[in-house]
Amino acid sequence: MAEMEVNSVFLQQLMELGISEEKAKEALIKTGNQSSDSAALFYFSELEMFPGLEVNESLNKEYKMVLVVNMELTMGIGKVAAQVAHGALGLYQMMMMEESDNWQQMLRIWDDDGGKKIVLKGMSTEHLLELQEQACQQKLPNYLVQDAGRTQIAAGSRTVLAIMGEEKLVNQVTGSLPLL
Repeated sequence: MAEMEVNSVFLQQLMELGISEEKAKEALIKTGNQSSDSAALFYFSELEMFPGLEVNESLNKEYKMVLVVNMELTMGIGKVAAQVAHGALGLYQMMMMEESDNWQQMLRIWDDDGGKKIVLKGMSTEHLLELQEQACQQKLPNYLVQDAGRTQIAAGSRTVLAIMGEEKLVNQVTGSLPLL
């Protein structure tokens, strides 16, 4: 059977998310080559939205960082980018300062595996707080960015929630959220 041709634009978009070419092609094929969004959701949710399809078992042992942006705030694209950077850096620093080696080991594995990150849309401050509570219940490291209020939004505004952990657990918290 001939290998299905994948849309090169979709493939490039997936690779820009940090997905290997092989995995990006697999995700596109398994989602009918419909869009990069559906393939990314397929890949990052470990097929939870497509039950019955097989996935490489190594995905179950991978870690990822998810950054959820508070979409109720009016932030320009540069502001969003800065807040996402604050979230990633804040979570990383917090995990490095943890006294137990568990989070530091998680970071090393994550970093060695390419440092997978995905940015998603959160509905509101309340939504981010609900997601944070779920992450805490799953014992997932998380970091909530609060803005200093020097530019576009009020001081103390909760802009981004960063969550890190085993993909399967992170997806239980954020797997239904749309890509930014």
